[in-house]
Order: sequence, then C-alpha cells, then structure tokens
Amino acid sequence: MSANFITGTGTDIGKTWLACALLRHWRAEGRPVAAFKPVLSGFDPQRPAASDAGALLAALGRKATSAELDAIAPWRFAAPLAPDMAAALEGRCVDFAELVAYTRRSASASALRPSGNSCPTLIEGVGGVMAPIDERHTVRDWIAAAGLPCVLVSGSYLGSLSHALTALEALARVGAGVTAIAVNETPGSSVGLDATLESLARHTAGIPVLAIARNAPQAGVARLAALLA
Repeated sequence: MSANFITGTGTDIGKTWLACALLRHWRAEGRPVAAFKPVLSGFDPQRPAASDAGALLAALGRKATSAELDAIAPWRFAAPLAPDMAAALEGRCVDFAELVAYTRRSASASALRPSGNSCPTLIEGVGGVMAPIDERHTVRDWIAAAGLPCVLVSGSYLGSLSHALTALEALARVGAGVTAIAVNETPGSSVGLDATLESLARHTAGIPVLAIARNAPQAGVARLAALLA
C-alpha cells in the first residue's frame, strides 16, 4: 500500500477522527501502521495529548512525548490559525521544500518494512485543501508535490456538496489524485446523509464516495480501510 494523505474540505471536518479510526481498525487486524501530522496549529505544549498529533499517537498506541511529537509533527504552532499565519506570529515559517521532503521520507520509510508486510500509512494535512502553508503554497500544492493520493473528508451539512466539489476541482487542477471521498455525517443537518452521497456521486467521475454514519461509523471506516489497504 502506498501512503495516503488525509485532507478535508475545511477545518474541523473530522480528518483526525477518521485517521484515528482507520489506524485502530488496521491495528485490530494485527497490521503495522504509521501516521504523521507534519504541520499542527493550535498546539498547547501543556496539553500535548489533547492535540491532533496526540490523538494520532494514542491511536498508534504511543504516548505524546516530546520525542514522539517531534517525529510525527515537527512543525507545531500555538495559534489555531492557518499555518502561514500561525507561524508568522512566532517569527517562523514553514519551509515548503523541507515539508515536502519530510513527507516523502515519512511515506517511504514506513512502506519499507523488514518483514515485507504492508504498512498502511497516513499523512494528515492541516485545515482544508486550500489552507495556506506559506506565501505561495497551499495544502493542495503540498499534496501534489509529495506525490501522494488523498482521501477527501467532507460533511453532510447544507452547502457541503459545493464545498466538496470545489475541493475536488482545486485538487484536480494540480494533478492530485483522490482515492476516495469520506462523508462524515454532520449532526443535526437538514440534509440526509444518503441524499448527500447520492448527489455527490453523480459529480465525482467514479471516485468512491463512502458514508461515515455518526451513530454507526464502523461499516464506513471498514470500507475505507479495505479500499486504502
């Protein structure tokens, strides 16, 4: 299995939750797994386990120590803002070339297991597809430069169809491949999950569209895990 990039139509759409669910599913099958959250905004060093990287480490069965965080999330910023803004507040920046090189190394190293067993590997992005990384690059540029296929995480709220299709168009413009679209059911939405999937599937040119139901997510997670593995 090649590594997959987990991206979303926007922030707080469920990227980390879904990545953790996939990791736990594969671990329950006895498979080695790896995950990385290279760029992390809104990081509180006093509560590392509460961060997205901390959640990924927990799903991997590891503790959120400084060494572990450095290994999977080297670009950490305090402000809960887009990476370029969060970094600027600290007088820092994300070196795009270094970020791409790190992502490629992480994906390749995890795939090379002495046992020969495949290792499902996830690279989780930050914010949505068009979140700025620096003055010239966005998350979609990161995905394309890293050469990884991605899973696009969307919701089922009113307006999510436009957001998902816009994200797909943005990814297509830089040649980023989309393995699947995972629709996280939005609580209390006026739009049904099934209706969202049916409408989205008519506009996605054969890209698999999977439902992650709020009250019973296991079936959707299992389908996505099988597709990625």
